[in-house]
Amino acid sequence: MIHYISAEHLTIARVEEILTKGYKLALSDDAKQRINHCREYLDNKMENTDSPIYGVTTGFGSLCNISVDKENLSRLQKNLMMSHACGTGQRVPSDIARLMLLLKVQSLSYGHSGVQLATVERLVEMFNANIIPVIFEQGSLGASGDLSPLAHMCLPLLGLGEVEIDGKVVDSSVMMEKMGWAPITLCSKEGLALLNGTQFMSAYGVYSLIHSRRLSKWADYIGAMSLDAFDGRLDPFEHNVHAIRPHNGQIETAKNIREILEGSEIAAQYKKHVQDPYSFRCIPQVHGASKDTIDYVAGVLETEINSATDNPTIFPDTDEVISAGNFHGQPIALAMDFLAIAIAELGNISERRVYRIISGVRNLPHFLVANPGLNSGFMIPQYTAASIVSQSKGLCWPASCDSIPSSQGQEDHVSMGSNAATKLWKVVQNTERILAIEIMNAAQALEFRRPLSSSKKIEEIFAAYRKIVPFVDNDMVMYPHIASSVNFIREYEIAD
Repeated sequence: MIHYISAEHLTIARVEEILTKGYKLALSDDAKQRINHCREYLDNKMENTDSPIYGVTTGFGSLCNISVDKENLSRLQKNLMMSHACGTGQRVPSDIARLMLLLKVQSLSYGHSGVQLATVERLVEMFNANIIPVIFEQGSLGASGDLSPLAHMCLPLLGLGEVEIDGKVVDSSVMMEKMGWAPITLCSKEGLALLNGTQFMSAYGVYSLIHSRRLSKWADYIGAMSLDAFDGRLDPFEHNVHAIRPHNGQIETAKNIREILEGSEIAAQYKKHVQDPYSFRCIPQVHGASKDTIDYVAGVLETEINSATDNPTIFPDTDEVISAGNFHGQPIALAMDFLAIAIAELGNISERRVYRIISGVRNLPHFLVANPGLNSGFMIPQYTAASIVSQSKGLCWPASCDSIPSSQGQEDHVSMGSNAATKLWKVVQNTERILAIEIMNAAQALEFRRPLSSSKKIEEIFAAYRKIVPFVDNDMVMYPHIASSVNFIREYEIAD
């Protein structure tokens, strides 16, 4: 299966399909034409002007007033690539690194960057051969583009840096020999086109968004299981309540819970209690607000990944080369900070439901074991969930409200969008673990409602879950069950 890179709008859903279904990439004819047209224009422009062009015939950042001789223009771009590869910290996950390749190719395909066709085609070949550049999490300010991580991503074009190939990390020179490739000789402006851009931030953002949608769906199902296990009331989910406060996510969540629990014997039985705690009663308002945030961020990120984000920007048809700031990550930095808060809240309310379920109320035993005291039961999984929630709260401090000037003050306001992006991914992973702990508790609590059954949808999930995580009669080592629960919500496909 082939995905053709073109001017057609690239959706988040399509990105997910490309990544999960093994699509190869190819440049469409119109993309090739735009890339060649822009490169030819830039070559002609340089032959016919004596005026300096930033990053093409000059140095970079605060060195923009220093001109570079024509015979050194290729060396200038190679020097840029090497000097900017200053990443450190953890390796970027392979899926995200591969997504960076896809998004960089998409951005270069619009014909406003001045790169050679051969350069873009090599990036496509790397993606198709599953050659993963070794990139590091730390190093980008998210403003002059993701300079450091993109330098690491593109070093293999020159036979430099490292890549993962066939599951092993090797020097790019070894990869070049294996593939029979020669290093790319960069033309003027190419290094800047490759390093400027928001593909590091965007890749983390898109990847986190894809998983956020999955977790949002799971939060409704797991929350519904907990609600039934807690013998909660369904009337707070009636449509009339939400129609008079018609936030889209709130209405959708209430509808989801009603449908998920349709036919539940537990839900249908008489309730002595007239009201549930907020963590149950306000699921539509909390989960719904997160859904609305996910939708908003999806719009921001789709705009970003369908944009040219390097500098200077080249407009062949209007004879303009403009040094501007499309590489600045502020639009997505703010959005990713917002999404981190929204996803952390799914974890926050999930942990509160866990706390309620183990509290020894509504005919559930203390800590969900028949013999509490001798057994601690599910006491400590709640501690673990609370610890993770606390960490996520710290990670939700917005990175986008910080700025540290760089390049001798030339780059005097930065977005820190790279930090917003990597923090977001950590929050997404944390929330996945918290929801895994909740389903472990909810399934245990549901057993104490027998012989009454929950709804068909919940019982199907419960039956599948019980194949990998057992009912806990007496204390046992719990961490493998948490790990199995994480894998379950990662791999199990919920039937709509």
